[in-house]
Amino acid sequence: MAGHNKWSKVKHIKARVDAIKGRVFSKCAHEIALAARAGGGDASGNARLRSAIENAKAVSMPKDNIDRAIKKGTGELGGEMIQEVSYEGYGPAGIAFIVEMATDNLNRSAADVRSIFVKNAGSVATQGSVSYQFDRKGEIRIGASAIDEERLMELAIEAGADDVQRDDDEHLIHTAPNELGTVANALRAAGLKLNSEKRVSISQNPSVVEDISIARQVIKLHDQLDDYPDTVNVFTNFEVSDEMMELFDS
Repeated sequence: MAGHNKWSKVKHIKARVDAIKGRVFSKCAHEIALAARAGGGDASGNARLRSAIENAKAVSMPKDNIDRAIKKGTGELGGEMIQEVSYEGYGPAGIAFIVEMATDNLNRSAADVRSIFVKNAGSVATQGSVSYQFDRKGEIRIGASAIDEERLMELAIEAGADDVQRDDDEHLIHTAPNELGTVANALRAAGLKLNSEKRVSISQNPSVVEDISIARQVIKLHDQLDDYPDTVNVFTNFEVSDEMMELFDS
């Protein structure tokens, strides 16, 4: 994927902007609520909830917000229970998308997601018709200045990680989904602060779009899906080459 990783950089820049706007708090709250619903509100016995809370703390989410999200997930706040759902679809030029959501109204979310795809020259696909093109992994991000890459690789691989890479200003550690918590805890025990810890879907065969107009359409679709209030994660096989990014910047 060398030379075609610019879209990853764009996404992480957007994530930092989202954090400034508070949008990231909403995503964290969704994940906390889903984790609490699935495994209960006690983080000591719920690894997923523990990870979600750590991610929220990493972006300075207030404790009251965290507690409220837990109570929403366990049903203590009343109202409709929040549910976890994923949608699969295709954008312009057959670009694949997986959208993970947390919603208290499945009918509304399904209709809204379908509308977003259709309005952006895409379509919703049947379950499984897109996800087979992605590998499910655990992903941990650590600031690049926090530790030497060679030392991090030694710690991470010893703890059970599959791979360690450098992505701009962060180290990127990938694990098997069921090893995410184990590796994350081992790195914390070594005194490292994690920027994020979550499960991701990574494209097996990234698709580089060469047409600038189609690239803009795909990015617009991604942003509208990502900005939808119920969205937790958006994964795609779309990549942008260095040459394409120069066109965007010009």
